[in-house]
Amino acid sequence: MALPAFAARALGPPLQPEQGAPARTTCPRRHSRVEAELAASRPGSVAASVRAGPPRGVSLGFNSPPLQDKPPKTFSSLAGALRAPLFALLPRGRRRRMHDLRRRWDLGSLCRALLTRGLAAVGHSLKHVLSAIFSKIFGPLASVGNMDEKSNKLLLALVMLFLFAVIVLQYVCPGTECQLLRLQAFSSPVPDPYRSEDESSARFVPRYNFSRGDLLRKVDFDIKGDDLIVFLHIQKTGGTTFGRHLVRNIQLEQPCECRVGQKKCTCHRPGKRETWLFSRFSTGWSCGLHADWTELTSCVPAVVDGKRDARLRPSSKDRWGSSNFNSGANSPSSTKPRSTTKSGKNFHYITILRDPVSRYLSEWRHVQRGATWKASLHVCDGRPPTSEELPSCYTGDDWSGCPLKEFMDCPYNLANNRQVRMLSDLTLVGCYNLSVMPEKQRNKVLLESAKSNLKHMAFFGLTEFQRKTQYLFEKTFNMNFISPFTQYNTTRASSVEINEEIQKRIEGLNFLDMELYSYAKDLFLQRYQFMRQKEHQDARRKRQEQRKFLKGRFLQTHFQSQSQSQGQSQGQSQGQSQGPGQNLSQNPNPNPNQNLTQNLSQNLTQSSNPNLTQRENHGSQKQGSGQEQSDSSTSNGTNDYIGSVETWR
Repeated sequence: MALPAFAARALGPPLQPEQGAPARTTCPRRHSRVEAELAASRPGSVAASVRAGPPRGVSLGFNSPPLQDKPPKTFSSLAGALRAPLFALLPRGRRRRMHDLRRRWDLGSLCRALLTRGLAAVGHSLKHVLSAIFSKIFGPLASVGNMDEKSNKLLLALVMLFLFAVIVLQYVCPGTECQLLRLQAFSSPVPDPYRSEDESSARFVPRYNFSRGDLLRKVDFDIKGDDLIVFLHIQKTGGTTFGRHLVRNIQLEQPCECRVGQKKCTCHRPGKRETWLFSRFSTGWSCGLHADWTELTSCVPAVVDGKRDARLRPSSKDRWGSSNFNSGANSPSSTKPRSTTKSGKNFHYITILRDPVSRYLSEWRHVQRGATWKASLHVCDGRPPTSEELPSCYTGDDWSGCPLKEFMDCPYNLANNRQVRMLSDLTLVGCYNLSVMPEKQRNKVLLESAKSNLKHMAFFGLTEFQRKTQYLFEKTFNMNFISPFTQYNTTRASSVEINEEIQKRIEGLNFLDMELYSYAKDLFLQRYQFMRQKEHQDARRKRQEQRKFLKGRFLQTHFQSQSQSQGQSQGQSQGQSQGPGQNLSQNPNPNPNQNLTQNLSQNLTQSSNPNLTQRENHGSQKQGSGQEQSDSSTSNGTNDYIGSVETWR
């Protein structure tokens, strides 16, 4: 292929073979290859300059000039002339890819060079810093300017170890909230398992003043005797879960027998066919579905006495006699039940409360699914309410599918202030007859009655504090659960999204329950704090008593061994100076350590009884001089040893 005219002019006359070069052969390809090799071997030839290329470490673009001395203009124009037609023969896409590839290669080389120089500079600076630290630590063993080979190896090992630790930490703990980096876990004490479950402040500020008798709840529950736990189950307060804990999750000498497929369990006393628990899962709804305080206090004594259910009758006929309660006053026909006052030794009432707004929404969702509680008796003053006293909010078989607005608009809805009504004595306000007294006075009487009954109950818990509820029940009845309670923060009520206006309206409909729950929460948390403090004080007192006992035992054994060694030394000295017959006549007591042991016991008892100490000191003044010396030596030894023990502590 012929070269263009401008390329021929740039090349000039053809190169002539040098002297001594081989003659032209008949093979044009071989001859041209030999001529090319000879031209490349010349130091100033064009082929040598083109073949040499840029120096190592320097990258040149297509049109970038070399960093060395610029060659003559003829050579540069020749290289461009040779490269242009060859580059033009390639397709356009291939030319573009080659251009991009060369440009990327140039940028990559530049970045690698910069990174290499940067790492070298950082390593040099780090080496100086580490050498300075090394010189400060090891002093004359190393110098900043001149370090021996061992120091360099040590610095390199430290750097490699640091980098390895950083890489491992990034793999083990990639996030910022790494558990391994929380140093407080190593310094802080073990967290309290009964911490605040509603994420409130750790320190509780009480609002009500309660006496020690109101806060101290410790029932001497005799499961083998006549005591009975009565569970007042309020709707949608978590009573079903707590009731299952009572029959399935409690440590007993004779556990409850719960069969598969049956809701009720058999909870008998050890060695007897009597129940110790009156609840839904042990005796069923013997006093009606979700019986309230008024119904239970009238019904439970009659049921236990066998007037309504012979299966719960005690083995002895007079077990629930007049010494415990007046059966006539506690009959279902009585107007004011007195079972709580005269049968407090046997009937221990318990219940569970819940936040009123959450409980109200949960009951609404339950009614939406078809719940009616039509089987509830609502017996008060010996009779159930009439349809005029307690109208129904719906006309069909149930109220399923009702919206929340319709549920709130019914003025006869029993969901309003249900917890106050379930815990108060309804006979004080004429039961369900609203015409007995004004509404304001009725609400006040109901609230005060509910607070009083709740405060005098043996135990009550809160749904929002499951672990604290478990703790207080165990401390109250001295009965332990097998597995801990679980706090469920996600419920059907929590899934209901309501705005602020609807929430305020629900609080207005349940204003009595709101005040009762505030009172109950304050009393509950104060009881919890009181019981925890009492537990810590008892544990501290027990440790002190054990420490005193061990100290006394150790002192006694120490001085007994010391007195034995002194008696042996005295006996040997007296045996050398006197005969055996004279020794026995002067010391009729065969045990020479008895007096010293008695003195030691007297010294130990004097610390606990100062009056006795004065009398014994007055009597000890009449003893002989030898006895006084032994007593003084023993007391001095005891005091010195006690002082050394206190110093060690």
